[in-house]
Amino acid sequence: MPQTPPPSQLFEPVCQIGSQINRRDLLMGAAALGFAAATTSLSLPAFAAAGLRVGYIPIIPMTQLYVLTGEGWAAEAGLALQTTSFQSGPAMIQALASGTLDVAYVGIGPAMIARSKGVKLKVVAANVIDQVALIGRGPLVKAMAGVSSPAEGIKAFRAANGRRPKIGSLPAGSVPDTVLRYWMAEIARIAPDDIEIVGMGEQPLQQALLSGAIDGASILEPILTLVQSRLQDAAIIAKAGSMFPKQPGAVLVVTEEAIAKNRDAVAELVRLHIRATAFAKSNPDRTAELVTDIIGKGLVEREVMRAALTSDATTFVDDPRVILESTKRMQTFQQSLDQITEPVDVDALFDFSFHDAAKGK
Repeated sequence: MPQTPPPSQLFEPVCQIGSQINRRDLLMGAAALGFAAATTSLSLPAFAAAGLRVGYIPIIPMTQLYVLTGEGWAAEAGLALQTTSFQSGPAMIQALASGTLDVAYVGIGPAMIARSKGVKLKVVAANVIDQVALIGRGPLVKAMAGVSSPAEGIKAFRAANGRRPKIGSLPAGSVPDTVLRYWMAEIARIAPDDIEIVGMGEQPLQQALLSGAIDGASILEPILTLVQSRLQDAAIIAKAGSMFPKQPGAVLVVTEEAIAKNRDAVAELVRLHIRATAFAKSNPDRTAELVTDIIGKGLVEREVMRAALTSDATTFVDDPRVILESTKRMQTFQQSLDQITEPVDVDALFDFSFHDAAKGK
C-alpha cells in the first residue's frame, strides 16, 4: 500500500475554486484568501444577517445543498448562503481550519481528520450512505471476470499486463480512498503492493478513467454511471455498500464558532437539508435538473444524472445517528493507516440537537 502522506499534506488544496451554486439567487463575489463566494442582495432577518459561508464538493452526495438553493428555499427562508466549490475534502478542511468557512458539505473521513487536528466542528446531518463503488475498465474488468476472488483477479491482471493495476480515488483521508483501502485489507484480502492507488480530484479522476490513464476507480456518482454510459468495456467490480458495509459518506458539518454565533441560521439550514432529502427521494426528475445545472451542465446528460441519482450508490439520508457506529469503525481503520494519529471522540463530533429539533423530537 502506498505510504500515507504526512498530516500536513492532507490539508493542501489540490485545485482552484470551481463553479458556484444557486445561480438564481446568489451573486458572485470575492472572499478572503481568494476563495470565490456568492452572496444574496435580499433583505434578511437578523438571524441570517451575517450569513453562512458554505463549502461543498460538486458531486451527487451534496444533492441536498443543490436542492435547497436551486429551489429557492434558502432565499425564501431569509438564509444567506455564501458558497464555494472545492475539488477535495482536505482542501475544504483547510478553509474550515483557517476560518474562511462556517459550513462544509464534506466526507466524514476529512471531517474526522480535521477534528483530530484541532478543528472545532460538528456533524449536524448526514447526506448519504453506501456511496462508493469500485469501477473498472478494459483489461481490469476482463481480469476480474470469472475469478474466484478479487485477489485472484488482481493477480490475473498483473500476469497479463506485467504491472500493477492503477486505481484512482480522491486524496488520502477521503471517504472513497478509505473505503478502497478498507476493501483491500478487510474484504478482498488484496496485498497493499498489488495495487497502485492514485489520489486526485474528482474531475481529473473522471478524465483519467475515460482516457485510460487509470484502470479503475474507487469513486461515487455521477462518475460511476457516466463512465459506464460512455465506455462499453466499463463495469462495476465491487458494488456500493459491499466495500465497506453501511459506509458513512458525505455529511453536513458546521464549525462550533458558527453554531455559537448564528445558531438559528444553522438550525434553519438543517431543517432545509431534511426537507431536501425527502425531495430528492420523491422527485428524481426535478432533482436531476437541479443537479445537472449545478455540477453537470454541458458535461453530463440529464438522463445520465437521473440514473446516477437513482443508482445503488445513491442512498440519501439526513439523520446523523444512521452513520454513528460506522463512523467509529471508519475511524478505527483510519488510525491503522496513521491518517488519524490522535483518536477522535466520535460521540462528541456529532451534534444531534439540530436534527432532533427539526424533526420535533
